Amino acid sequence: MELDPTLRFSARVDAYSRYRPSYPPEVAASLARDCGLTADSRIADIGSGTGLLAELFLRRGCQVYGVEPNAEMRHAAERTLAGEARFRSVDGRAEATGLPDSCVDFVTAGQAFHWFHPAGAGTEFRRILIPQGWLVLVWNERVPAAGGFQADYDAIVRRYAPEVRRIREDAIDEVFGGRTWRLERFPNRQQLDCEGLEGRLSSSSYAPLANTPEHAAMQDALRQLFDEYRRGGAVTILYETSVYAGRIGA
Repeated sequence: MELDPTLRFSARVDAYSRYRPSYPPEVAASLARDCGLTADSRIADIGSGTGLLAELFLRRGCQVYGVEPNAEMRHAAERTLAGEARFRSVDGRAEATGLPDSCVDFVTAGQAFHWFHPAGAGTEFRRILIPQGWLVLVWNERVPAAGGFQADYDAIVRRYAPEVRRIREDAIDEVFGGRTWRLERFPNRQQLDCEGLEGRLSSSSYAPLANTPEHAAMQDALRQLFDEYRRGGAVTILYETSVYAGRIGA
């Protein structure tokens, strides 16, 4: 039986908090330009995890409801964002947020989107959004490469976390209620030391858990990779940040 996806990150909270890449500020700037995002905007960040995407909007002064079903992840965000008066932590999920009707201007989701049930999530998002509200899906994807560090790192990911999920456009269409979205992409990067490189892969839901032979083998492979490609004590993972934004359909 497959593990409940809301529990997959319970043992990975520290790695997720410390080693997942953040989102470039151009994301919020483009939403301000094209979707009317302001400091007065109210945002429901669904599957908010440790608060990576929420932080992007809090920096612009927005009010953010961080909706997260995993208790360990939710508590990590509460600790990280304890000083943010405009952040409210909510125990809920995409299909049942627990938020009132028509209470937010934007619904956002990051990497957690691939765990949502699109039809149920779309129905819930329509309920909590104001009329003409916006749905915004944001995630980082590694830039494909034919060779070098990026390609060799991808090979290790495929070896030790082969079930990693990809976002499907048919799921995006379903949650939006049609092809009502536009796509914009921004370059992003993450510099990591050896510990950070190990932590980055360990934060993935399908990577081997600590204290297993598979995890030890993964660490060995990553250390060899780091030693081969490090420059100035670090390696750089290149990402493309994809932003799907649009009005949600009827």
